[in-house]
Amino acid sequence: MKYLDEFRDPELAKGLLEEIRRAVTRPWVIMEICGGQTHSIMRYGIDQLLPDEITLVHGPGCPVCVTPLETIDRALVIAAGDDVIFTSFGDMLRVPGSNDDLFRVKSRGGDVRMVYSPLEAVKLARENPDREVVFLAVGFETTAPGNAMAVKQAAAEGLSNFSEIVSHVLVPPAMEAILSSPACRVQGFLAAGHVCAIMGWEEYEPIAAKYEVPIVPTGFEPVDILEGILKTVQLLEKGTPGVENKYLRVVREQGNPAARAVVDEIYEVCDRKWRGIGNIPRSGLKIRAELAAFDAEKKFEVEGIVTEEPAICISGEILQGLKKPHECPAFGTECTPTTPLGATMVSSEGACAAYHKYSRKGLS
Repeated sequence: MKYLDEFRDPELAKGLLEEIRRAVTRPWVIMEICGGQTHSIMRYGIDQLLPDEITLVHGPGCPVCVTPLETIDRALVIAAGDDVIFTSFGDMLRVPGSNDDLFRVKSRGGDVRMVYSPLEAVKLARENPDREVVFLAVGFETTAPGNAMAVKQAAAEGLSNFSEIVSHVLVPPAMEAILSSPACRVQGFLAAGHVCAIMGWEEYEPIAAKYEVPIVPTGFEPVDILEGILKTVQLLEKGTPGVENKYLRVVREQGNPAARAVVDEIYEVCDRKWRGIGNIPRSGLKIRAELAAFDAEKKFEVEGIVTEEPAICISGEILQGLKKPHECPAFGTECTPTTPLGATMVSSEGACAAYHKYSRKGLS
């Protein structure tokens, strides 16, 4: 298949590994931002094929993982209400709140439905004018345009029974939060190609300059990731910070202007709490004040629900690249994909789920 098979070519991968071995002369720590990249690294054993000098750590690149616990608890209260149709993507239904999840609410009679597009939720609102339809809108810049379009469409149709719980998060502020931490060990980044496809890479340039790090947007196949690692190592070895795009078939410097415009029309930047990490200033999106009628947290008056993370889960340290999943004492015992303690295990893109799926116990 074009743009897929050639990026899984073993000979190309071997050649890139050889180039990486020739390029590296000292230890480097590189963080991949996206959970999809983490799973590809685990699936293909890329981390085990790299020279010992290169350490890959896994960043906060799974939107399910970083959705705050209080957002889940607010969603649970709304979903249990009478005359509510609660919708979201499938991976959100199993994310544990403080004492419950959306699947359990559904099992007790709540009308919780999985959708494949937020516009399906708009359709439900159109077809059920006597019921409130709520969509749980999470994700990075990648999913924000589609979720914004749902609000735009509902507003255009005058569907006052549609609203969203918005928990969108933005990648650049999270990178800054990691780099500014005294405990930071990250020296270079593989940036998520699908985020850059929407937003471009211009927002990364001041970060690369300020913290003197290389940031390399790349894709998700083995050759993509190896090309990204090679370029990151080359920049590190030369002491040259900056942004270098290695996802040329998808990413442009300005991203997708039409997608960015609809996001700016519907949402505005806000401070956002990240699960396992805490509050990061100006790292999220919320519905604009003039569209507050479509803000489910205001409509259902659940903004006052605030909860704390369980102490046993070390997902925050994992999401910041400070620890790896197998270093958690609960990993694979109390915490498994069927009995997850934290979102890094429950999410299909979470680092803990990747380590468990590919049997990485006590490995780098």
